[in-house]
Amino acid sequence: MSPVAVGGPALFIGTDTDYVALVRPELDPADPGVRQAAAQAGVPPEEFAGAGDTWAVLIEHDGEGGGFELPGVRDAEPADFAERLRAELVAATGGPFTVDGGALLRLDARPAGTATDDGGAGGGAEAYVFTAHVTPPDDPSDDDAGTPLTVETGPLPVAGLLADLDTFLGSLA
Repeated sequence: MSPVAVGGPALFIGTDTDYVALVRPELDPADPGVRQAAAQAGVPPEEFAGAGDTWAVLIEHDGEGGGFELPGVRDAEPADFAERLRAELVAATGGPFTVDGGALLRLDARPAGTATDDGGAGGGAEAYVFTAHVTPPDDPSDDDAGTPLTVETGPLPVAGLLADLDTFLGSLA
């Protein structure tokens, strides 16, 4: 699954095949697919689309995707995470760093080209490989809830990630 347009603020960290994303999906009531789904559900499209204010974490790793909602998360929390990631990337001296997003998400970053990755793609502080540690919230109705997941990205160019972070932060302003 490739990163998909969600119609709201979205921050994808990774590649088409291995990523973690913070998204706040917004459905457009005028979208034909939304209108059809609303009709099938027997509700007006505006009600079906909802407020679009619930954040979610999406993951994709080795062809397996998933995700979970983050009820109660306000825009300030994903914005703070993105700002801290941006600050670490700007201040990075080519060494590893960690951005802690609380109990649900932690990113460990290391420069691409170290002995533990693909052997040099991107090189030094120009690119980083991220290991995302994701722990879905406990949900008594889901046997897999609360089970930690790990997603490792391929090398990501710092310049591209900084541009994505700026776009994400701008969408929250």
